[in-house]
Amino acid sequence: MQGSSRTHGLLFWAALWAAAIVCEFLALWPVLSSGGDPVQGWDVLYRLIGGSFAACGLIAWHRRPDSRSGLLMTATGFAFFITPLLSQLDAPAAQTAGMLLSEVYAFGLVALILTLLTGGRFTSNGERLLMAAFVLPLLVGQFVWLLFYEDDANVLGVFANADVAEVLDKLQRSITFCACVTAFAVIALRFRAASPPRRRALLPSLAGGTALLLFALVLVNDLITGSRSEALLWIAIASLVAVPAAFLFGLLRSRLARGGLAELLLGLQSKRSGELQAALARTLGDPRLVVAQRLPESDAYVGVTGEPVALPEPGGERAVARIERRGTEVAAIVYDASLDDDPELVEAVRAATGIALENQHLHAESEARVAELRASRERLVAAGDAERRRLERNLHDGAQQRLVAIALQLRLLQSRVRGDASAEQLVTTASAELANSLEELRELARGIHPAILEHGLDAALDSLALRCHLPATVDYETLEPIPPDIALAAYFVASEALANVAKYAQASAVALRVWVSEGAVHIEIADDGIGGADPANGSGLRGLRDRVEALDGRLSVTSPAGVGTTVTAQFPFVS
Repeated sequence: MQGSSRTHGLLFWAALWAAAIVCEFLALWPVLSSGGDPVQGWDVLYRLIGGSFAACGLIAWHRRPDSRSGLLMTATGFAFFITPLLSQLDAPAAQTAGMLLSEVYAFGLVALILTLLTGGRFTSNGERLLMAAFVLPLLVGQFVWLLFYEDDANVLGVFANADVAEVLDKLQRSITFCACVTAFAVIALRFRAASPPRRRALLPSLAGGTALLLFALVLVNDLITGSRSEALLWIAIASLVAVPAAFLFGLLRSRLARGGLAELLLGLQSKRSGELQAALARTLGDPRLVVAQRLPESDAYVGVTGEPVALPEPGGERAVARIERRGTEVAAIVYDASLDDDPELVEAVRAATGIALENQHLHAESEARVAELRASRERLVAAGDAERRRLERNLHDGAQQRLVAIALQLRLLQSRVRGDASAEQLVTTASAELANSLEELRELARGIHPAILEHGLDAALDSLALRCHLPATVDYETLEPIPPDIALAAYFVASEALANVAKYAQASAVALRVWVSEGAVHIEIADDGIGGADPANGSGLRGLRDRVEALDGRLSVTSPAGVGTTVTAQFPFVS
């Protein structure tokens, strides 16, 4: 949409605003200079309405120069000034022109309310025929009536005849009454059948149609009673104010909708497709709005729940805004075509949706990479555990069994060399060395993969506590079976923590505690040592952190100086 600054210059708009202000002032001059003479209130209101139409029309025209609606409203506003201005001139020709054009404002009003959704353009013969139904009595009929109307100020009254003029006046009023009622019926039916966004766009039309209906009541009252109802005329003229007011409301709502899009942009990173569609629908007031994503290498579209979406054809009640990424169409927004009356809003929606979808794409890629990294880490840990298990089994079934067999052979040899002190001493020394080697091999096997875990995490922790070089207690507070991968990780956390206690803590005691709560397995190792441990140093803790996080767990180390160190691991767990 091109801005008004590209269509008309500043001088053009300044001249129109100046003309509207001058016309309003001149139209009100008889009221302002009445000198205390009585003034009809409805006549003052009538003159003010012209200014409201002209002002709102200029605002709308300036904002949307490609639409004729603002131009029509501006012209309607100036048309209200014609009779008040001409009536102030003493020339009979001016007075006659004022009478001839006294209702010409109705043409702009009717054209405006009939063509509001089409940018001021008639789209059907029915609309043109209805427009002609107003032109016939209010301009052609008025001209014919003036030919017979007897008045000193009427220069057209060449066939002055009061009876004919009265008949023509009633005929004018009857045709105008029918045209007003028909126009109201057309607008009311359109409003009833319209979608919510279209109804909002039709509010000025409904206000104008209601005003026409009230004027129809004024006319029928005149025809029936032969006198004018001042109260009814007041209401009818006052109702005209609702037309520019509804127009301004529509402009304000568009501005607020763009403000809503700005707020929506702030939360785009957290919007999924369904949430984005709902947010856009709320912001635009279009509950039928659809965000459809294009299938890769296809012309098909699907909605947020995966259902097929057929894009509407141009010219219908639904319109399409297409969204591209890197030159490729990736999505489309299907919305109410009445929103096209505000192309800036539609473009803002399209841009916001494009940003949201791009964020979703990047977020999905990021999540996929994180999931791939997590799965890779889990595979590495699982492969390492499997290799540890294989090595432990090979040591147990191979070297360890052979060393046990050698120990048995040494015992047999020892029984045979009794009496030979030197030989017996050699066998005893060899047996002791073999026993030490066997114990070291078992320790190595336990470090590679603790076979005792087959008897449960509680038994494995008890075994660690027994082998600890300082008093250690185990508080096992759960009866639920712990999954093997969590049990293995918890064992290594405890083993590494106990090793660090023995090396650095200068503690007198250490306590191990295991419990299950809030969907997680917790293991805690706390000592009463000197504290001050730095969890960032030491490859052991870093390796443990990787192992724990591979299971979506968390490892924390709390070590205030002089208080002791507490190592806690937490693993997600569904019992």
